[in-house]
Amino acid sequence: VFNTLTKRKEVFEPQEPGLVKMYCCGPTVYDHFHIGNARAFVVFDLVRRYFRYRGYRVIYVQNFTDIDDKIIRRAAEQGVSVRDLAEKYIQAYFEDASALGIEPADVQPRVTMHMAEIIDMVRILLDKGFAYRIDGDVYFDTSKDPDYGKLSGQDLAALVAGARVEVDERKRHPLDFALW
Repeated sequence: VFNTLTKRKEVFEPQEPGLVKMYCCGPTVYDHFHIGNARAFVVFDLVRRYFRYRGYRVIYVQNFTDIDDKIIRRAAEQGVSVRDLAEKYIQAYFEDASALGIEPADVQPRVTMHMAEIIDMVRILLDKGFAYRIDGDVYFDTSKDPDYGKLSGQDLAALVAGARVEVDERKRHPLDFALW
């Protein structure tokens, strides 16, 4: 397996012998997923199947982000509840994923089922100084993590200079991202 941290191929050894635990970020369910989303879903399904083929037991987790600003806005535009909108697009995800031959994950948590844990984690990051508040939003302070960006191998200064989105001037640093 190519290790993106060491930048070389290495023998794969799971943390627990015979067991592979995988997590793949799932869809934010405010619309149908697109081809870019599908690529990740197909690739991780393929990786899971390969590990099974190699004799590993696999526990595969893929979440549904069923609450966020995009979902709230879309529900308001359509005059439906956030829950109903999310449920509609979760079902659409299952239909489209099945049409692509993607097997369902073993565990499919929804963000709304874990709000207490998310709030606790955000609070811990705030208390430790890794996050900050602005006008009701909470951002992760990337400058507090000396290894931020290490795994991607990209030059952070170049990422800032070539930003694909308009930078929120309220943030301390252009690469900081919203937690809440």
